[in-house]
Amino acid sequence: MRVDLFDFDLPQDLIAQRPAAPRDSARLLDVAPDGLHDRTVRDLPGLLQAGDLLVFNDTRVIPARLLGTRASGGKVEALLIRRQAADRWLAFAKPGKRLRIGDALTFDALAGRVAAKHADGSIDIAFDRSGAELMAAIETAGAVPLPPYIRDGIADARDRADYQTLFARIDGSVAAPTAGLHFTPELMAALDAAGVLTASVTLHVGAGTFQPVRVDDTDQHVMHSEWGEVPQATADAIASARRVVSIGTTALRLLESVARDGPVRAWTGETDIFITPGFRFRAVDVLLTNFHLPRSTLFMLVSAFAGLARMKAAYAHAVAERYRFYSYGDCCLLQR
Repeated sequence: MRVDLFDFDLPQDLIAQRPAAPRDSARLLDVAPDGLHDRTVRDLPGLLQAGDLLVFNDTRVIPARLLGTRASGGKVEALLIRRQAADRWLAFAKPGKRLRIGDALTFDALAGRVAAKHADGSIDIAFDRSGAELMAAIETAGAVPLPPYIRDGIADARDRADYQTLFARIDGSVAAPTAGLHFTPELMAALDAAGVLTASVTLHVGAGTFQPVRVDDTDQHVMHSEWGEVPQATADAIASARRVVSIGTTALRLLESVARDGPVRAWTGETDIFITPGFRFRAVDVLLTNFHLPRSTLFMLVSAFAGLARMKAAYAHAVAERYRFYSYGDCCLLQR
């Protein structure tokens, strides 16, 4: 499909720079069969049914943005993408073209060297420590890797907590599964009282989530792969659920990746699934997701899930009513 079909006007001042406080006070646009309804996240228990299963992504965002110096004294910035070995990470670096294999890099007390360069501009960094010791050093030296649309990607102390969901458990993401940011212990208690069930999967969100679509046709766009896992307990819960409600596009992408080969089962591996209109959904019935940017792969996904014309109408309503967009913004509830 033509990428420009997924374009729409989005005023820059609608891109949220901070999350709602408290988190469950964010607005929720209920895109229902009988029309559009303006609600809040706290209304969610009344919009779901007993026996529905909420599936959350329990990945944890690591402080993957490292600022440091090269051996020449020049500045360097690295965005960690994926762990390659106990002491090695794949990363995007600036200025990447000036780096050479073997160049020493220093990020505060953390040191490394360029171990490899790749055609897509990424590099491998081999650090001077490994395992838990390396992760502890990254926690100290690194910064939250905010998307460029939020304060030009410059995080502060508040973002350490703000950009992490209630369910964050397994280190590995460079971006938050943002639909999960709206949940609070009070909301979870209300959902439990309403008979709504919960389960979790893990999908480590990669740097590809920040990459714009630079081609004219969706068939030409290449997605980065991401690591995910569906536990057996979650597969069992899905098999007996009344409806599967995906909390965010990351959980949906993982579940639909597994469901392409049959019912959702326990699974571990990489997925580069790219969902556009015409995709046949097999696992997810309802989707809670934030508002996404024009021409983005995520707006393509929600258009595939709920219909392009329907989503354009919903987004036009959201803009007119000044809903807040993107990672720290408001959300919408979609039915397949």
